[in-house]
Amino acid sequence: MKEQVQEVLNIIRPSLQADGGDVELVDVKDGVVSVKLTGHCAGCPHSTMTLKKGIERFIKEKLPAVKEVVGV
Repeated sequence: MKEQVQEVLNIIRPSLQADGGDVELVDVKDGVVSVKLTGHCAGCPHSTMTLKKGIERFIKEKLPAVKEVVGV
């Protein structure tokens, strides 16, 4: 599943990079995806919304086995 999650993140990545940020896949375990927001996303006050309403929503649409996406 880790490879599938990485493929979905690669779809999202250009949008984050356009704003000076990025996302790194840390781990996938028991349906929980751990990611690290980097660049401008790391310190952005909207990072929680980006993580939950953007990244998590998109990953769960593409990969229904994913239960949650968490930031580390």
